[in-house]
Amino acid sequence: MSLTVSSPPRTIRIASRKSQLALVQTHWVQEQLQKHFPGRTFEVQTMSTQGDNILDVALAKIGDKGLFTKELEIQMLNHKADFAVHSLKDLPTRLPEGLILGCVTERENPADALVVHEKHKDKQLDTLPEGTVIGTSSLRRLAQLRHHYPHLAFKDVRGNLNTRLAKLDAGEYDALILAVAGLERLGMSDRIHQAIPSEVSLHAVGQGALGIECRAEDSEILEILQVIQHQPTAYRCYAERAFLRELEGGCQVPIGVNTSLDGDTLTLTVMVASLDGQRLIKDTITGAATEAEQIGIQLAQTLRQQGAKEILDEIFAQIQR
Repeated sequence: MSLTVSSPPRTIRIASRKSQLALVQTHWVQEQLQKHFPGRTFEVQTMSTQGDNILDVALAKIGDKGLFTKELEIQMLNHKADFAVHSLKDLPTRLPEGLILGCVTERENPADALVVHEKHKDKQLDTLPEGTVIGTSSLRRLAQLRHHYPHLAFKDVRGNLNTRLAKLDAGEYDALILAVAGLERLGMSDRIHQAIPSEVSLHAVGQGALGIECRAEDSEILEILQVIQHQPTAYRCYAERAFLRELEGGCQVPIGVNTSLDGDTLTLTVMVASLDGQRLIKDTITGAATEAEQIGIQLAQTLRQQGAKEILDEIFAQIQR
């Protein structure tokens, strides 16, 4: 009688960027999966990406086609890693052939936050004095804030969260605009001076959610990831990403979104603005959550007819893609 020895289940390798925020997010995913699958081994592999290494150039100028994701994607395509955890807002809407967005986790607060220097503790965004220097690396935040507060001054800021906060505290900036979710995940909620209302600043596509990218044909990994998939968030993000993909805007263009779910009804609000904030096109659409992709595509086509394409073409020329 022959004995069959069952081989142990494969070790699952998770690819992550090395930044503090990326690791906090990746370890959270690792912990959740370990809880659901105590018999499996999940190991984290870290690596630097182009976006982590080029810190002296504005993000928009480098181009954003997979700036924070490409190195992780190569590991997966070479079967050296099984999936990668991203801030969904950093994940391009067109993925390399063979890779898919396998899972979207429950969204944290997707709003932008105002973080101020000590001397402005008594101010809100709308009471900051003329010439106040605001640090942001995002064209989306820049365009919307210029539209609403043309009297403020804006200056590019790069580096991880700790670096940016150190520059603020040293007086290089009067205030910064950062993602609420990133500050909360790093236990820095006390630095959130004001969550900026969506009427002023619509958030980035996918902001506040994690997106897990994996090989399209790896059914075992796709099945494992289902335990942390949050369907309401996924519908919202599918609509946002379809809108961005259809408009052919990358992560580094002034496109802002807001979504809400009421039962099975999804509402998507979007805006496209010129860099100087002078022109801002905004519109809303409502439909069935299960038609999320179609809703996003439809609204992109509407905005294109309203002049969004001209604004984006102008911006691409300005930042010399």
